Amino acid sequence: MRRVGRRPGGRPATGRWAASGGRGYHRPVADDVTFFFDPICPFTWRTSRWLRGVTGVRGHTIGWRLMSLKVLNEGKEIPEQYRVRMDFSTRVLRVFSTVLRDHGPDALDRVYTEFGNRLHYGDSPAEDATLVEALAAAELPAELIAAADDGSVDAAVRITHDEGQARVGQESGSPIVAIGDGPGFFGPVVVPPPEGEAAEKLYDVVRLASAVPEFSELKRARAAF
Repeated sequence: MRRVGRRPGGRPATGRWAASGGRGYHRPVADDVTFFFDPICPFTWRTSRWLRGVTGVRGHTIGWRLMSLKVLNEGKEIPEQYRVRMDFSTRVLRVFSTVLRDHGPDALDRVYTEFGNRLHYGDSPAEDATLVEALAAAELPAELIAAADDGSVDAAVRITHDEGQARVGQESGSPIVAIGDGPGFFGPVVVPPPEGEAAEKLYDVVRLASAVPEFSELKRARAAF
C-alpha cells in the first residue's frame, strides 16, 4: 500500500505538496507575473490575451514591461518589411512608455488591448492613425501621440528591454514571461490563445517550470495563424 505523503509536522499532504510526491518545490510559486512585450509582434499579442484572461480568473496580477524587437536586432540584416514594422514599433513603444509613466499600468493594459485588437485581430494598418484610435478607445488624452516623436523616451524602453533579457539570461525575443522573482522564459507561443481549462493547464505548466531552477527549455514547431 502506497503511503500518503505528509507535510512537515505530520499533516497529510494535499494539493501542490502531494503532487510533488511530498518533496515540495525548489522555490515557492508566486502569484504575480511580469510580461515583457513588443506591441508590434502578433505572437506576443496572442500570448498576452491568454495571460490576461487566465490571471484574471486566478486573481493574479500582470506587471507590464516593454521590450523592443528593434533593439534586439540592432546590427543585424533585417528584411525591409520587418524593418518598417520595427520602425513603427519604436513609435508605439514611446507612446506606451509614456502612458505607463503618466497614467499607470491599467491605462497601458487598456491601450494595448485596443491597439492589438485593431492591428492583430482587425485590418488596421501599422500607422499612427491606428495608435490614435487606440488611445481614444482607451479614454486616454489624444496629445499622448506626440510621444511617438520623442526620442528621449527610448532610454526608458531600453532599460526594461535589458531587464527582460537579463531575466532570461540570454538574447530572447518577444514575449518574455517571468513568474514572481523567478527566471524569465521566452513565450509561451500560443495560436490561438487557449481558453478555459486549457488556458489554466498551460498557466500551471509555466508556473511550475519557473519553480525548477534546473529547467531551461522546451520547444516544438509553431502552429500557423
